[in-house]
Amino acid sequence: MTSPRRFDDRTDAGERLGEALRDRDVDADIVLAIPRGGLPVGRAVADALGVPLDIVVASKIGAPGNPEYAIGAVAADGAVWRNERAFERGGVDEEYFQREREREAEKARQKAERYRSGRSEPDLSGKTVAVVDDGIATGSTVRACLAMLAATDAERIVLAVPVGPPETIAELREAVDDVVCLRTPSSFGGVGRFYDRFDQVSDADAMSYLKTDP
Repeated sequence: MTSPRRFDDRTDAGERLGEALRDRDVDADIVLAIPRGGLPVGRAVADALGVPLDIVVASKIGAPGNPEYAIGAVAADGAVWRNERAFERGGVDEEYFQREREREAEKARQKAERYRSGRSEPDLSGKTVAVVDDGIATGSTVRACLAMLAATDAERIVLAVPVGPPETIAELREAVDDVVCLRTPSSFGGVGRFYDRFDQVSDADAMSYLKTDP
């Protein structure tokens, strides 16, 4: 599936993603967006499908001395994804990984609680869940989010993103029931390249997208 032009912004990407999901007859019961950048996209998708919007949260585990390089990620419930390639290269010990896993899991839990503002987690039993982000690069956080959702009673999990590198998208297909990705360019170079506006999304702005559901 391809998209003919750049996305104006995250809302535009979400509207086009929602249209693609309808075209694919994806009958989602709920949209779960990955904060922060996934929420404006998720809001537009949820509105297009006429379903509630909630969140799924994970936190990246950075390498020693290089926090931008993900050696793994952990979701709010402790579900973890390990970058086995990073471990194979050496330089990462298990003690460091487990220590950072606990720390980042707590950060993810706190973030989920802050975003929900006292609301309980949604019941996913028997539901079709659309997991939405503003794009995928390495896919570290989304992999942890998917590991968390795999442990629920959701009937079907669909990953929906505007853009991602073909190799990563192919790998993620193995973790879900379906993937809808509007663009899989062979020359990637980062999610922001495919948006005209790709500003940072603050926590306050991201949380505001959750307040339009009853």
